Amino acid sequence: MYDPPHVGEVIKEEYLIPLNLTVTEAALKLGVTRKALSELVNGKTGISVKMAIKLSKAFNTSVKMWLNMQIEYDLFHELQKYQPDDVQVMYG
Repeated sequence: MYDPPHVGEVIKEEYLIPLNLTVTEAALKLGVTRKALSELVNGKTGISVKMAIKLSKAFNTSVKMWLNMQIEYDLFHELQKYQPDDVQVMYG
């Protein structure tokens, strides 16, 4: 399993930089605070469903694309930290 990029990195590298948008400009267009978008772009927070909806509309993408990116990122990093050794198998 590969280490997927943080959603914020994708926003920055694939959308903000190519569109020559600052975080402040993009936040205004998304209807979010500069702080909220800055924290996302800098990898300090993940996306919510509401943010995924906003991003999908702003960048003509799907909501599922953004949510799947977040899930892949979260799953990879959680599996690095946690292995459920305390769970007992309950089938067959």
